[in-house]
Amino acid sequence: MRWPFNTLRVQLVLLVVAALAAAQIISLWLFVDERSLAIRAAFGFEAAGRAANVARLIDEAPPDLHASILRAANSPLVRFDMSDKPIVTHTGHSDGGLVEARVRALLGDTYSRDIRVELHQIEGQILPLPHLSEEMAEMHMAMMRGELSAVEMNLSIAISGGQWLNVGTRFERPPLQWPLFSTLTFALTAAVLLIVVFWFLLSRLTGPLQRLVKAADALGRGEDVADLPMSGPKEVRDLTTAFNRMQDRLTRYVADRTRLLAALGHDLRSPLTALRVRAEMVEEAETRDSLVTSIEEMQTMVDATLTFARGLTGSEEAVEVDVGEFLSTLRIDMVEQFELETGASIHARVRPSAFRRALRNVIENAVRYGKSARVSYTVRKSDLLIFVDDSGPGIRATELERVFDPFYRLEESRSLETGGHGLGLAIARTIIRAHGGDISLANLEESGVRASIAIPLAGDAIQGEEE
Repeated sequence: MRWPFNTLRVQLVLLVVAALAAAQIISLWLFVDERSLAIRAAFGFEAAGRAANVARLIDEAPPDLHASILRAANSPLVRFDMSDKPIVTHTGHSDGGLVEARVRALLGDTYSRDIRVELHQIEGQILPLPHLSEEMAEMHMAMMRGELSAVEMNLSIAISGGQWLNVGTRFERPPLQWPLFSTLTFALTAAVLLIVVFWFLLSRLTGPLQRLVKAADALGRGEDVADLPMSGPKEVRDLTTAFNRMQDRLTRYVADRTRLLAALGHDLRSPLTALRVRAEMVEEAETRDSLVTSIEEMQTMVDATLTFARGLTGSEEAVEVDVGEFLSTLRIDMVEQFELETGASIHARVRPSAFRRALRNVIENAVRYGKSARVSYTVRKSDLLIFVDDSGPGIRATELERVFDPFYRLEESRSLETGGHGLGLAIARTIIRAHGGDISLANLEESGVRASIAIPLAGDAIQGEEE
């Protein structure tokens, strides 16, 4: 099963969305903190302004009106009273002089008496606001969602006559109001829009890359691939151009070498025929027979060279075949019989005629020199593996690779006396490599040789279980 999170497109989309979400969370946190500071500052300055106004009224009003002024100024949020002593005995928890400066500014520049300010952070089990009834406190806590974190501010302002105006207030930090439905719809809408936009943009990048991967895989299997269209960003277009140029160069290189080999084999026929005619004119029988034999051997080698070249120049189209059915049909068609072990249903893209020729060469080689052939197949990772085992005496380790050289023949059990020109395995390897795979030989533990043929598979070619 293909894991979608391994793709470049999905990873980039998730990365961008995660980065934007993190940025929004950080911005929200900063916004909430600034909002809290702004609200607290507003509440503090409002209480300081009321305290300054009450202090001015008391200074200007007759003493018998002081009690009335204090009753009118009191509220559930701010409490005022007169005393001979200040309630603020120290200013270690001041706000840096901001509230005091606010009060002095409202009282006027001529006000020179003492003003004391004390601030305390209060958390835990507290009533929402001072001087509230229990019913009001419960309602307030419900509005605040039980999240209480308050700042208590006490002011002591010196009044004429040696008395102090004491002011006490507390202001809570209100919770941030985020309706659940609105938050979810906003997040979902933003996520969908971001994913759609980035998916479209990244398709211009990943689309050409996917086409390039498929084209490279097809080229490795020896299929004809048309030039890829130019699309996507500049870097991707440059990569596509380089791939098209490389494919054209490789195709021309292989075609030129193959034509040269075929032309050489073809052109040698004429001088060999002329030599054969002249050899027949030699009067001495022994010399004539020797010349004719050498010329016939050269003619056979030329014919084998042409056969080898035709194996390189095939233009057969690749098709998808069922490997088990393909091998079963080959066993019926071949004169040499072999044992076939069937396995899971596997499909591979091959050029049927060329692939059949390669398998026939390997199987015939096993039957001829190894006395028998046993064919099996399986899947390993992304490759189709076909094994051809024989029960012969084996091959020396130094010869396992050399037997694939054109015209190379072993001198022991696989010698020239048993027939063949040394091109069967060379042709088979050429065809297998043209499919993007390879073939190798290895001696089995007891006796015999195993020919291992590997062919790359497409991602959806395996219907059974992989090994």
